[in-house]
Amino acid sequence: MAQNCTVASAPGKVLVAGGYLVLEQAFMGVVVGTSARFYTVIRPETHSAPGIITVRSPQFEKAVWQYKASSENKKLQFESIPTDSQNKFVETCLKFTLNVIVERIGSEKLTQLLENGIDVVIVGDNDFYSQRTQLEKNNLPNTAEALGSLQPFCETHASLSTVHKTGLGSSAALTTSLVAALLLFFKAVTDSLDKNEKTLVHNVAQFAHCFAQGKVGSGFDVSSAVWGSHRYKRFNPAILTSIMNEQVDPKTLSEVLDANNKSWDNEVIPFKLPPGFDLMLADIDAGSHTPTLVSKVLAWKKSKPEEATALWNELGAYNAKVEQHFRQLTTLYEKDEQSYNETIKACAELKSTEWHTLSGPIVQEIVSLVNDFNHVRYLLQTMSKFSEVPIEPEEQTRLLDASTNLPGVVMAGVPGAGGYDAIFCIVLSEKSKQKVYNVWESWKELNIGPLLSRADSHGVTSVKLDDVPGLASVLAK
Repeated sequence: MAQNCTVASAPGKVLVAGGYLVLEQAFMGVVVGTSARFYTVIRPETHSAPGIITVRSPQFEKAVWQYKASSENKKLQFESIPTDSQNKFVETCLKFTLNVIVERIGSEKLTQLLENGIDVVIVGDNDFYSQRTQLEKNNLPNTAEALGSLQPFCETHASLSTVHKTGLGSSAALTTSLVAALLLFFKAVTDSLDKNEKTLVHNVAQFAHCFAQGKVGSGFDVSSAVWGSHRYKRFNPAILTSIMNEQVDPKTLSEVLDANNKSWDNEVIPFKLPPGFDLMLADIDAGSHTPTLVSKVLAWKKSKPEEATALWNELGAYNAKVEQHFRQLTTLYEKDEQSYNETIKACAELKSTEWHTLSGPIVQEIVSLVNDFNHVRYLLQTMSKFSEVPIEPEEQTRLLDASTNLPGVVMAGVPGAGGYDAIFCIVLSEKSKQKVYNVWESWKELNIGPLLSRADSHGVTSVKLDDVPGLASVLAK
């Protein structure tokens, strides 16, 4: 079975700096890829009718969708076959990616590869969805240890519309893995996915994701799904507005989304957390609706332009400082590995408020990072008050403060647009991590579910089925 499989994988994301500001080209965001990933597996069918595409998402109830595709003279005919439910992201991805593929490989090759139909299976790692139901079903507590005991790609016991997401960017990771798998299966890109081919995946996934959402967003989540961890500066939305049309001409679509189209002016500068810095994540069982938060903040910005611009400029400057401290720490590690490791070890035993008692350039840099990130949090709290939007709600503030008041914790914050749905924490040792878990597990004010994801800088990849634990058994469902 593995021989005939095409598997593409894309990571989730955490925006550690740049929430709201990434919507504008004047500002940047620091986005960290996660070890939690989405996988799309495509296999030729042996018994289906020509052109039939069956898409399954076995983690969900009523999650089978069917489509019919054919092509003549580089014109794609694509239709949805009615089933129990619809999936806008999957349908949009298929339709527009197949249009781009036909422009590249021609109708004959497409028809040949769809001769007996194809089976498409899409799954996401457990961290993308709350596992509370699964844990309860197994009489397990909501702890990191219990989560680690669950089988991969658990059923969610929910439909796509009712599932509780954890805010890791599931729709962007799904879209990116599906676009990449389609391009790989139809031989529009090679297995090595070089920079040019990844750029094509990025451009097609950005368009499909924006189209499915009905608007051109900042795009940082798709960018992270393609490139992994990086400093992100958005593309000019005008690139996509001209083709945001159901009846868009396939040739125009393909030209705009081409990897060599110089109109794409997004900036991607690779980024990694410094050595010894470990990312922790948690899901809060009181999710926020990001579009609502964003629209309210933008309404405040429009009504109070002077107040908002001053705050955004200051926030932008401090986000940049945070990024620079991270990069400088990596440089200091490369210059003197031994001193760096000794400093990290010493800091891991003390609270961040005590780090100033240590000496040397490495600890000075860490202290500056802590102070500047604390100022970022202060500015986000100020923006919460000004805009009357719960970016860092008071309940979250109490939890974040309790998390940072532990030995070896560098920072804790609300990722992305903030709200009630998630927090991140950066720690310096396994011991610190366990102490944070203990605080989260005993916290009464909010229902906190630890996630197992860590920082991972790998973006979209082509993978072998047998290299992903549990994936082959999910296909058998």
